[in-house]
Amino acid sequence: MVLTKIIIGVLIGGVLALVGYGIYDYTQPGKLDNFAQCIKDSGTIFYGAFWCPHCQNQKKLFGKSAKLLPYIECSLPNGQGQNQNCNDKKIDNYPTWEFKDGSRQNGEVPLDKLAEKTSCALPEPK
Repeated sequence: MVLTKIIIGVLIGGVLALVGYGIYDYTQPGKLDNFAQCIKDSGTIFYGAFWCPHCQNQKKLFGKSAKLLPYIECSLPNGQGQNQNCNDKKIDNYPTWEFKDGSRQNGEVPLDKLAEKTSCALPEPK
């Protein structure tokens, strides 16, 4: 009986520690926050669709900082078609990056290429 209580106590403590770390980690800035914010400030737009694996891969490159990207969802909620804004912009591939100069790049764009096109500095690798 005592051993069962100890095991339950250890398990509860472990769960609480994991939850605490998750909350702590969530509140910390992402490694690419400044880079993502600079991309947004540059006038660049990232068009995509929630169901697009390449869009998801592009966001994964930014990790937690993806929430700061200038992302526009083009897909209708049912995944069947595209919203009017993206139709008007003639977006026909995902992801599509549109830069301030009007040029576009389709597909997954490497971070160094985004840095070049936006004049945003990538942080130095640690």
